[in-house]
Amino acid sequence: MDFPNATQIKAVKTYIKQTWKTLTRSQKDLLVAAKDPKINHDGNRPWLVYVSPQEDLQRIKTSLQQILSREELAKLELRILPAEPEAITEHGLLYLPHPYVVPGGRFNEMYGWDSYFIILGLLQDKEIELAKSMVEQLAYEIEHYGTILNANRTYLLTRSQPPIFTPAILKVYEHTQDRQWLQSMLPIIETYYYYWNVPPHLNPTTGLSHYAALGKGPAPEVVMSELDEQGKTHYDRVKEYYRQFKFDDYDINLYYDRDRDELTELFYQGDRSMRESGFDISNRFGPFSIDIIHYAPVCLNVLLYQMEADTARINDILGYSGAASQWRDRASLRQKRINQFLWDEEAGLYFDYNFRTDQRRQYEYATTFYPLWVGIASDEQAQRVWQNLDKFEEAGGILTSTHVSGNQWDAPFGWAPLNLIAVEGLLRYGYEEDAKRIARKFLAMTIQEFTKYGTLVEKYDVCECSSNVSDEIFFGYSSNEIGFGWTNGVVLELLKILDL
Repeated sequence: MDFPNATQIKAVKTYIKQTWKTLTRSQKDLLVAAKDPKINHDGNRPWLVYVSPQEDLQRIKTSLQQILSREELAKLELRILPAEPEAITEHGLLYLPHPYVVPGGRFNEMYGWDSYFIILGLLQDKEIELAKSMVEQLAYEIEHYGTILNANRTYLLTRSQPPIFTPAILKVYEHTQDRQWLQSMLPIIETYYYYWNVPPHLNPTTGLSHYAALGKGPAPEVVMSELDEQGKTHYDRVKEYYRQFKFDDYDINLYYDRDRDELTELFYQGDRSMRESGFDISNRFGPFSIDIIHYAPVCLNVLLYQMEADTARINDILGYSGAASQWRDRASLRQKRINQFLWDEEAGLYFDYNFRTDQRRQYEYATTFYPLWVGIASDEQAQRVWQNLDKFEEAGGILTSTHVSGNQWDAPFGWAPLNLIAVEGLLRYGYEEDAKRIARKFLAMTIQEFTKYGTLVEKYDVCECSSNVSDEIFFGYSSNEIGFGWTNGVVLELLKILDL
């Protein structure tokens, strides 16, 4: 596959620059933002927007009257958010006061971990104020909705996403040098950190954290919108799989009542937690990753280490040496626990740890590059991971896993964030030639597909170097969404790494 020429690179940069505008949502775009293809909606009824009870609803309505037309206002209904998410029977958008960028396609809301990679792209494109606003909207979610949400919809109130908040804060700070703004983030960081470091997210046995979404029953967006040609939901297909296949990855009786042909409540807890992880869906934690509730994952704990180290750095910048020392101690302790529970010396890879069985799951996954990305691998560990690079490297970049499962977060698929993390992790430990080769492969593939179709998309088949992936995905949603926020950001970052 030929590397793109200067004209093709310029074209994709222009596309990305223009796409930020179409993907931005602000007060003037509230009607656009409120529309949600993932839920059933009666066209004769207004779209619902829920406002935090901490806000002044009347003030917001008055402000919107100055911004939106009567026709637009008539198609919206603002409500105060109930105290309990379970009390919501009609779903809608969760209000955010200032501009943010959505991924694109069916994902017409601000997502937790997508936002970090979008922010990287915005900063590359010198959209500093918009990048800063995105960080502030993430902070707003913590203050008004309890955590950084999976995304700002009411049916996503009970789960978060991988925590990449402090790196985003520091990236913006590098451009603004606004110490007062940085200071304002400290108490919000501490609130968010607490979310991940107490039960149900904390496993006291290991001292590590795990994904543990709240709420009960099926994920509403799956039931409402993720239907196949036969009208079956993901959950229908899971039951078919459970009826047909035997496996020993986990105790199926925890999650499936064979006599009644029903998925258990624990299944839905696992399913929601898998979605909180951002990796929906893979077989990383057994079929459909339902057993994720019993694992301390590499990705989450490395990101929490990064939050601890970043918060120490922020305190240092602000002159709070005592607090900085405490945060460094937390980071050091987590690093030791990651080495103890997640590093596999025999395999030379990092694996997720099942604290129910006291075993690492030998499932080769691209999250093994996370410890290199944040710098907590020793030189020897980094070398061992590097020696396993051929397991993951394909013609279009880094495979998500080495397993083909029919799920989009496994082989043969590759995703922009994981490719950037692998590239930056390898660079950090001096494997420049390999890192830049992978960057060139991923860019060649994405820009080749952009040249064919005129868009960047959510995910790619990195074996075939193709964006045509739908026929290979059998569980969850199979569409390949256009936009696409984090791909845009990663393409710009990789071009920067290659000085292009």
